[in-house]
Amino acid sequence: MTEQKELLTTNRKALTINLDEAKYGTFAEIGAGQEVARVFFQAGGAAGTVAKTISAYDMTFSDAIYGKAPRYVSRERLTLMLDHEYALLQERLAGQRGDRTTFFVFADTVATRGFKGNNDAHGWMGIRFQASPGGEPNDIILHVRMWDKEAVAQQTALGIAGTNLIYGAFYYLDDPRRLVESLVDHVGAARLEVDMIAFRGPALAHVDNRLMALHLVRHGLTNAVMFGARGEVLLPSEVLHRKAVLVERGSFRPVTLANVDMLTCATAQFVQEPAVQGREVIALMEITMNNLLAAGAGELDAADFLSRVDLLGELGFTTLISNYPEYYRLTSYFRRYTREMIGMALGIDNLLEVFNEKYYEHLEGGILESFGRMFRHAVKLYIYPMRQQPLDRAPQAALPHGSIAGHAFARDVLITARNVHIVPHLRNLYDHLLQNGSIESLTGFDPAALGTRSGDVLQLIRAGDPAWARQVPPTVADAIRRRGLFGHPPAAT
Repeated sequence: MTEQKELLTTNRKALTINLDEAKYGTFAEIGAGQEVARVFFQAGGAAGTVAKTISAYDMTFSDAIYGKAPRYVSRERLTLMLDHEYALLQERLAGQRGDRTTFFVFADTVATRGFKGNNDAHGWMGIRFQASPGGEPNDIILHVRMWDKEAVAQQTALGIAGTNLIYGAFYYLDDPRRLVESLVDHVGAARLEVDMIAFRGPALAHVDNRLMALHLVRHGLTNAVMFGARGEVLLPSEVLHRKAVLVERGSFRPVTLANVDMLTCATAQFVQEPAVQGREVIALMEITMNNLLAAGAGELDAADFLSRVDLLGELGFTTLISNYPEYYRLTSYFRRYTREMIGMALGIDNLLEVFNEKYYEHLEGGILESFGRMFRHAVKLYIYPMRQQPLDRAPQAALPHGSIAGHAFARDVLITARNVHIVPHLRNLYDHLLQNGSIESLTGFDPAALGTRSGDVLQLIRAGDPAWARQVPPTVADAIRRRGLFGHPPAAT
């Protein structure tokens, strides 16, 4: 039975810190007033905690204090604020009380809803803190989006979230998952989204930022997180901003030759689109949270997740983890950040799933509503072919429902976007999308890569059949052997 833990009010969290004689620091806030500092002053006893508050709102003053940054609401600006204010604390107070004080700096730089109401309400906040007197500093940095309609409500949400962050840094340090979950205590993810978080420092060396980012999605603080090729946590809004987006969804357990070939072929055709030429393009490999949970029978397998992200990174791919099982929701997410063209690379199996009406029963307009949402703004599906074996050689499970089942062939047949069988009552809809260029067959594919499926490769690995290595890129095969991934015996050291 899970232990029920008391949920402290925002005021109680601030008061607890104020009454802790060891906690002492600076509050530096730009863009929405001094919302977090206000919480601490109103809680009482703030003289025991607050060394200084500052709000360098004017750009000239801000630049003079912290130095210039490319943008005022940015991670770079937040880092400059933390650097400057923490150095001042050390310079002015370390000799006086450094042996009994855990110094901290809380900082945020945000843009709440403007007077015209047409700006993106978001911001960066972070805390630099000592875990013990005289210790090296640690950082927790996060990016937030405010969804309240009024600026005053957004300011209130920021004050609560900032207090939650400070309290979590001091009292949930040994339980980073609880720290992440507590960020929206008394405010809720519907009002404030946390779409990026990063931990750094000697007291946080045990924390894997990728797992914490994934926990943001799992706990509902955001619907998507992103990782770079080196495993670093990225901010999706910065990566996707005004770019043409090409995405391939898969399990990548492990990534196969077909996965790589599919994105390679799709990229070659995507960049030739008139709407894409001259635009910056970002190509993504995407895994849904449903897929991650299915692999662990409903529980998240951290090692399995990290293996997939690491192997995609080995190949230089950027990875998106989303909570969008339906494709139309994924395209709507991309539309937050870009108006450029969106391409989706799909295999035949996934194409048939897109036309499976059971996924749209919750929509009043059913599949037509979902397609209206998905294809309304320059979206195209690029379909990777599948080689269908003759029925006397193909296991029944290999026949996708509704594709060409019921037909016997004397030789292998290539199923493409043009000859795939769609259920009769949706065939006219499919033909409309095909003829109008919303669905396109991929060409130039590698015939040797066809038919390599992640599930089959996984079974071969676990059965100890060396044939699996011929179905994945060489760098992936080396990594699986070297690190003992997916049930492969680890290489002898």
